[in-house]
Amino acid sequence: MTKLNRTELEGVIAHELSHIKNYDMRLMSIAAVLVGTVALLGDWFFRMRWYGGRDNDRESGGLQAIMMVIGIVFAILSPIIAQLIQLAISRRREFLADASSVALTRQPAGLISALKKLSSDQEPLEAANKATAHLYIVNPLKGKVNPTVGWFAGLFNTHPPLEKRVEVLEKMA
Repeated sequence: MTKLNRTELEGVIAHELSHIKNYDMRLMSIAAVLVGTVALLGDWFFRMRWYGGRDNDRESGGLQAIMMVIGIVFAILSPIIAQLIQLAISRRREFLADASSVALTRQPAGLISALKKLSSDQEPLEAANKATAHLYIVNPLKGKVNPTVGWFAGLFNTHPPLEKRVEVLEKMA
């Protein structure tokens, strides 16, 4: 709070209030439930092989093998895909919160300045980790990510790139 001026603080607070107004927590909770449902389906398909009928004919053996393969694919891919979907939703909601913040304060320059200041801050955040990164207005792990990884690393970020956010906000000015 000591690093930002009044206009920048208004932009940041409006951004965070916009997450509440836009029901972002409810949306992310629904996404988590749907992800969990997919994971349970994968587990269900995987367990069908052991709890299915014990007939020795070829048709049931082939069906059990198919169910086992589907279960293994679900078990391996569903957590990865689910995480990517949740992070994509989170990145899109950041853009919406930025836009809602500007609509609330009518001052995009305050949020733009705050984002630039906070992202250029070199003070380490000891409490920041992958589990808490979504709770910050800018990505707190900016110094801990290898920039040479490329676009693939961006899929696992909770926040869109700062340059993109500032570019969108500047178009609103």
